[in-house]
Amino acid sequence: MPLSFSEQKKILQKKNPSDLTPFKLHSEEIDENNFVTVITPKFRNKLLQKFILPKMKNKHFKIELDKFGSFIWLNINGKNSAADIINISSQHFGDEINPADERVGIFLYQLFENKLISFSEVNQ
Repeated sequence: MPLSFSEQKKILQKKNPSDLTPFKLHSEEIDENNFVTVITPKFRNKLLQKFILPKMKNKHFKIELDKFGSFIWLNINGKNSAADIINISSQHFGDEINPADERVGIFLYQLFENKLISFSEVNQ
């Protein structure tokens, strides 16, 4: 049985954030400038998907990310740890993203809170 979201959060609180390995839960669209739009379904409930979704014009939410968010999202591949993503982002953006560890960590946590990503360590 899959863990509830609150159980996942409890596991993550015991881990070192830099050691976590994020992976994507949703697909994305990438424009010509490498800006990412994350596509997530409007409903996760199977009953709502069956009866309400067919009547709706748009079946998905589209979340547009800025240059930092897009870069981080593109480096989430299920292999890079949070520390790897922080280092890659810091090298790419330099002082523009400082303090990189805080900004990337907060962004990854926001993605997790919004159920756009999860972490490999939670699912073991």
